[in-house]
Order: sequence, then C-alpha cells, then structure tokens
Amino acid sequence: MKQVIFVIGVSGCGKSTIGKLLAEELKIPFFDGDDFHPKANIKKMSSGLPLNDDDRQGWLETLNALAKKQLTKNSCIIVCSALKEKYRDILSLDIEAETKWVYLRGDFNQIYNRVNRRRNHFMPSELLKSQFDTLEEPKKSIQINISLTPESIIKTLKHKLMDKSEFGLFGLGVMGKSLCRNLANNGFKIAMFNRHVDGVEVDIAKDFKAKFPELSQSEAFDDIADFVSALQQPRRIMLMVNAGKTIDYVIEDLLPHLSENDILIDGGNSNYVNTKERVDYLKTKGIHFIGAGVSGGEEGALKGPSIMPSGDLEAYKSVQPFLEEIAAKDKNGLPCCTYVGPEGSGHFIKMVHNGVEYVEMQLLAEVATILEALGQNPDDIANTFETWKSTANSYLLEITADIFRKKEDDDWLVNKILDKAGNKGTGNWTTMASAELGIPSTLIASALFSRYISFYKEERLQLSQNFKNSSTSELNLTTNDILEAYQFARIINHYQGFKLISEASNTFLWDLNLSEIARIWTNGCIIRSALMEDLVDIFKDTTNILTNSKLIDLVNQYRPSVKKVVSQCVLNDITTPALGEAIQFLNGITTPYASANIIQAQRDYFGAHTYQRLDDDSGKSHHTNWN
Repeated sequence: MKQVIFVIGVSGCGKSTIGKLLAEELKIPFFDGDDFHPKANIKKMSSGLPLNDDDRQGWLETLNALAKKQLTKNSCIIVCSALKEKYRDILSLDIEAETKWVYLRGDFNQIYNRVNRRRNHFMPSELLKSQFDTLEEPKKSIQINISLTPESIIKTLKHKLMDKSEFGLFGLGVMGKSLCRNLANNGFKIAMFNRHVDGVEVDIAKDFKAKFPELSQSEAFDDIADFVSALQQPRRIMLMVNAGKTIDYVIEDLLPHLSENDILIDGGNSNYVNTKERVDYLKTKGIHFIGAGVSGGEEGALKGPSIMPSGDLEAYKSVQPFLEEIAAKDKNGLPCCTYVGPEGSGHFIKMVHNGVEYVEMQLLAEVATILEALGQNPDDIANTFETWKSTANSYLLEITADIFRKKEDDDWLVNKILDKAGNKGTGNWTTMASAELGIPSTLIASALFSRYISFYKEERLQLSQNFKNSSTSELNLTTNDILEAYQFARIINHYQGFKLISEASNTFLWDLNLSEIARIWTNGCIIRSALMEDLVDIFKDTTNILTNSKLIDLVNQYRPSVKKVVSQCVLNDITTPALGEAIQFLNGITTPYASANIIQAQRDYFGAHTYQRLDDDSGKSHHTNWN
C-alpha cells in the first residue's frame, strides 16, 4: 500500500537527515517541508519572529496537496515540524489511512545544542523554546529517540514501517480463509491467526499458508502475542469468529497485547445491540471497534463481498483502503463498501439484509413448488427461472436455477434433500427488531416461521395423515402469472426491509443513507439483483419506494396476478405464506379505514384503554361504559 511518511519534530531534531537517509533506504522520493514555505514565512522566521497559525495554514495545505499528488505514483517521505494535532490533521486530510507519522523525540538541551551548531539555517535557536511550548506530542506515531545513531534509527524505522504486516485476520474458518486470500491477492501483507487446540486444531494457519501461493508473503500464527506484535501500529485486526460470547472471549484474549488506538473489526453476524456495547466498552480501553457486516458467502469473501462497516468514522478511515480494495465493485467501479454510520448500524443493516434474504429464498421456494404442481420437473423449473432473468434477475434466482439442474445418480439432488430449513439467528433478530421498532416486517416474520414449521418434520408427517389434501379444482395458472406474483412480492419485501432500516435510522439518530446502502448491495452480497440497482436511484428521491411512480405502476400491474396465484394455491392446498402475506400486507397498508377501530373498542371495553374519535380533531382520549 502506498503511504506518505511524515518525519516530524521540533527544529534541530534531525528530521531532514533522517528523512533523506530513510528515503534512500526505502528508495522513495524525499521532500523537505521547509522548501515549500512561502517567502513571507522565511523572512518572518529569519527576523526572529515565530509563525502563527495563519502563516502555517497555506503551507500545510501545500504539503497536503504534495502528499496526495505523490500517492498517485508512489510512497514518499515529507519532513515537517507538524507540532500541533490540528496541523497534522491538515497534512493528512483525506489521506489519513495512507499516512504514517515518525516523531523524532529529544529534550530541549539536546536539541538546543544541535541548533547552535548549525550554519545557514533560518531558524535561530531563540525560537526553539516557542516550538517546545507549541509541541503536542503525537499519539499515533512511531516515536524515535534522537540519541540513537542515524544508522540505528533507520534500521528501527525500516523494521517498523516495512517488515510488519499491514492487516491481521483472526479466525480461519471458511469466510476467514477466503478474506485472507482476497487481501493477499490485492497486494496487502497480512498476518493470520487461528487458535491451537491439541489434537483438534493444530497448525491451521501454517498449513493454510502453505496451500496457497498468494499467501507466501503472509505470516501465520497460533500464538496471540506473536500475532499482535507482527502488526504495524495502529493495529488493524479483523475478527472472523462465531458471533455471541466468542467475540467477547476473543476481545479479552487480545486486550493485554493491544495498544491505544488499535482497531478491532468484527466481520461476523453479530447482534447490533452487542456491537454497540462493545464499541462503548473498548472506548474505555482506548481501542476502536468497528462492526462490519460482510455478505457474499465463501465465493464473495474471496472474489469481493459487500461490506457494511460502522463505528468511529476516524477509525474507519484507517481501515478503509483495505476494506474497499477487497470489496466487490458496483457497475460504476465503486467499491461495494461504505461507512454506514455510528455504533452498531453496520451490523443492523446486515441483519436486515439477511431478513430480506430469508424472504427472497422463501419466495423462490414457493414459486418452485407451484411450478412443480403445474407438472414441471426440476429441469423445467430451472429453464423457467432462466427465462425470468431478463425481467427479474437476481443472484438467488441464478443459483436456484443451478440447484434445480444438479443431478446425482440420474436423479435431481434437490429431491433428496431433507426438507428442514435451518437458521443462524439473524432472521429472529430482524423480526424482534421489527417488533421493538413498531415496523410491520410481516414477510420476514412469515419466512422465518416457515423455516420453523419445516423443522417439525415428524409432526408434519403425522398431521398430513389426519388432514388429507381436499383440493377440488385444477391449478389454473400460467408461468407469467407466477412470475408477476413473484415480482410483486419482491417489491413488498424490499419496501418492508428498507422501511425497517429507515425507522432504525430515525430512532437511533444514525442518519443512514438508503441509496448508498442499496448501492453496496448491488454486487457481492446475497440479495444483489436488478431491482436493487433500481432502488439506488429511487432512494435518492424518497425513503418510501411505494411512492415511486415506476414501482406504483408495477405493483398495480402485478397485483391481479398475485391475487390469482394466492387464491389458486389456497384452493389447491399449496402453501404460499410469503406470497400470501405480500398481498395481504398491500391490502392492509393501502386500506384508508382499517378494522382497528373494532380493536380499540374491544380494548376500551375490557381494559378502559380509551380511544380517539374521527369526529374529534383535538386528539382527546375517550372512554365508554360499553355494557
């Protein structure tokens, strides 16, 4: 990774000497910041007057522009006093992640004597005290004692800057391994860690490194202390371990070895509430914590996933080049990775992503069941899905077509799979979050409960004998009817998912950008689709996709088909909970006068909960003695 190395410190500390020697050793360009002072600054300092902040502003901006220009070509070294934190902020503006600080540290007497020995320098020794008074020692820096010889300083700096790994990956499960290879393929020097368990997990990292040529420059560890010490500071460590208490155990194992301003990234499917708690806890330790949803499965992690990081913005800037480089790219070549927002917002939208994914999978399962009832075999169903790609394409549609084509021993594999659907918790969390925020994510709940029902295999077999299929009609449907019903339900699904994100943004003051979230979901992730690409532009004008004229027309076009499909399935005892809920939800959300008046009357009758009246605009609560 290209980087600009600022060698900083008070005048006389040896910045120019060390900077030149280091540039020669690293074979990168060297620039002396003093050469870029305007004439007015040089004249002022030569007359014995210290510069003020107004004098420095333009000079610092010039050096920042120089650094940016050089980074387009190569790494470079710039020497500059950079005595205050705000000066360093100007120097590193927009290039924080590519900036390294080398602070040459010495005491006043030591440097005073050096300054007095110099000739033809415009900084008189009388100004040295003002520099020490101004100095705010940098926390995020490589600090070097100037009492060392120049040779020792260069050797130390080279080791700290070049020999250590840029990024650490903790946990080498399926996703962790794929992300390691992705990072290495993109030119990053990484350190990899996997625990050692006698007889169970032995030399996992070393064996993994030996298996793939792209990992030849990576470092492999099963000792935490060695792993952490192999990383450049501030350390950037991505945790790819199981969500829940395991994350907390790993954090406690790492903490004794970390330093202030190190950054931990949780790339698992953690609950957003727990992520917020970890952000707050680690802040007390001086450690940054980033909750990053990662979607794309094993292939996505290797070739480019969608990444949803959240937490401290400044900490994100330090890991931004790594995450954005390994992320998938959208149709415009932009990374499918963006800073989502504060706290656990990244894990929240990953949770909702998975909830929407539950529905998309359920809908495809339902339409496949309907197509089977029409007499299509798995090859026919795959062919039907192929024809749908021109109008309703998605990653899940593509892989489901592949699934229906796969054969084993002259029979379709899908027919041999036990019909029990598992889940890892994100669907549960999305449903609970919907209830807590008061958002009717009914399709997500329906898809989740469909999985629960599937798990009762033995009871389903028993009850199927008690309640025989009572169908008395033919399934009067076309594949176009089914396609339009499917497209209808997908629009409702995406409406509900983004409605939940919007409500969370308002409730938790996250200020989430729905268009940008849709954009990073257009590639790399499981729910990428043509519809998602349309939503990128739609969300630039509204937070409610059902107010968009194009989608209004489509919903009205598809509505007769979904009603026909759902009613035909009910008459033929075919289970379509997600398709059915889609039309029921639209009926409910578009009903100007709902049956809730009866509910309120009932609540007032048995519990005196009161109600409001249509003929009273004051908002006053009313109570009636109903009996």
